[in-house]
Amino acid sequence: MPGVLKVSERLSPLLSEPVPVPRLLKNALCCASSKFVHVTESPCVIVTCPGMNWNARISTVFDAASARGANTTRRANTIASMPAATAPFVALAHEASRLGVALASEQLAVCERFSNELIQKNTSINLTAITEPVDIAHKHFLDSFTALAVRSWTGRERVVDVGSGAGFPGIALRIALPLIKLTLVESVSKKARFLEDVSALLGLNDVEVRNERAEALGRERRDRYDVGTARAVGTIGQCLEYLLPMLRVGGDAIVWKGRVDAELSGAHKACAAIGGEIAAVVPTSSLGVGEVLPGRHLVVVRKTRATPSRYPRSSAEARRRPW
Repeated sequence: MPGVLKVSERLSPLLSEPVPVPRLLKNALCCASSKFVHVTESPCVIVTCPGMNWNARISTVFDAASARGANTTRRANTIASMPAATAPFVALAHEASRLGVALASEQLAVCERFSNELIQKNTSINLTAITEPVDIAHKHFLDSFTALAVRSWTGRERVVDVGSGAGFPGIALRIALPLIKLTLVESVSKKARFLEDVSALLGLNDVEVRNERAEALGRERRDRYDVGTARAVGTIGQCLEYLLPMLRVGGDAIVWKGRVDAELSGAHKACAAIGGEIAAVVPTSSLGVGEVLPGRHLVVVRKTRATPSRYPRSSAEARRRPW
């Protein structure tokens, strides 16, 4: 491979004598066309090859006899390496910072891997109509991160996400806040399996997937969670009936909506019946991301008292008497 020879050429001046390529780059994984950072460990050196730039360097662990006096820096014998974020996810980091959300390079890499997996799986499972990376970065990830700007988070909340679908906002929030405990509720079996698979693929701990209707889980897990989220699920009143029974008193339900005026009356009725109070209706324009996410609102509802046992109602009853 031409790339391997170039790496050898860069390393040769650092060694007292040239080292044959096969010995130096045992089990090499270099690729001239790759934009990813590859780390290769040999019996005597560790080589980092950042794609086409070929800015190779040696770091460690070989002894004096092997190095023959080479000028090296002593480090651990592993090197953390992550792919450089592509433009949509570099932009995501910038936009998220406006919300007060700081994303490390490792978190951006997980976001991008999640995006790639979503695009691939969406060819066989109807997960989302948003399939371009730039749109996924903004319309899914950034939209999800707005929840972090509308309440005070400790970073250790128990969160339930109803109607998780492709994993937003739930998995996006779990990437941004690695210590939250997350339950994803998805009634469609294929989508629930995707959520299980992608959580495992991304190495996300403390993520539970429940393949059932929110009404059923709401009767089982009362007063359990600190935060409940619902995005693209139903009316504000419907979402509150799903979420509030599962929240502890003092917990917050966050509902994403476009236009809210027509639904606020029903939302107030649901709050009065179920035990909540609308704390804020926050437009994305007030968060500094209105140009990227125009016409979006987050409705934040605080649970103020215990929910009567009759809620949540069955889906049939809820359809007969909507909010």
